[in-house]
Amino acid sequence: MARRLRRSALALGFAAALALTGCSEGGAPPSAPAGGDGLEKTTIKVGALPIPDPVALYIAKAKGYFQAEGLTVEPVTITGGAAALPQIESGALDITQTNYVSMFLAVSQGKKLKLVADMYQAAPNTFEIMVPKDSPIQTVADLKGKTVLVNNLRNIATLAVTTQLKAAGLSETDVKFAEKPFPEMGNAISTGQGDAGWITEPFITANKSKLGFRTIADTMTGETADLSIAGWMATEEWAKENPKTLAAFQRAISKAQQLASIDRKEIEAQLPTYTKIDAKTAAAITLGAYPSMLDAARLQKVADLMLEYRYIRGPIDVKPLIAAPAGG
Repeated sequence: MARRLRRSALALGFAAALALTGCSEGGAPPSAPAGGDGLEKTTIKVGALPIPDPVALYIAKAKGYFQAEGLTVEPVTITGGAAALPQIESGALDITQTNYVSMFLAVSQGKKLKLVADMYQAAPNTFEIMVPKDSPIQTVADLKGKTVLVNNLRNIATLAVTTQLKAAGLSETDVKFAEKPFPEMGNAISTGQGDAGWITEPFITANKSKLGFRTIADTMTGETADLSIAGWMATEEWAKENPKTLAAFQRAISKAQQLASIDRKEIEAQLPTYTKIDAKTAAAITLGAYPSMLDAARLQKVADLMLEYRYIRGPIDVKPLIAAPAGG
């Protein structure tokens, strides 16, 4: 009911919201420069996974939101936020999708990074531990001694699985984690490269329908319910050197996030263009939420959970990590 009410409220305010461009807790960025006047870079490369989380990137391209800002965005497929970190550090990518666990872990290790926009928040049945239909594994407790595939190690995937292991009386060391990109995970498990996988949409639906996989746990329950999952990240240096380009990206992506949050059809139209799934699957998958503003309180929950599970050695204050729009 609360989710429906939120969506109704968003729908009522959408026309006005599109005139705003707020993306961080600091409020609305300045008005868009005509034709991108003064942008430090007019073409940027942006890393994104082939999953529903970054759909606003593709909505913004299709709707001309980036073009209206004088910005050309070139999406680059990545396997995860942790894997993309060297690419933004080297300049191969300007901005990239990241899960917040990978981001905060990198910051705890001394990396100078900024969150530039929000992207995706979990909902029930959007991140699941799955096994083949004929697997002897019936519960999370049965994972002891087994190999669990994740897209990247020491990220949101391993943390989410670990919370479920704890609830089942196990620990992180009771399983072996191994990396495998989401698109390859189903076939890898079917051929014995892993016993189970932490899988997100659209691959939850695809693996169920094509391979007969079944779910043994929804990892976004209990202490991970409604967890903030992913956002857009840049290096601190890039954000400082490209404030106008950053603000242009923030305006466009926030506008697309607002649209995604109230119109599922817009999401369904874009998913087949970059995830290689068909329209039928796009219409059937379970989706999380698409916040248009970075909320420090929600993000702090992730950092605190990481401290609880010893992903980081000391507390992290997330507020300084949020890049305020230029002039915001």
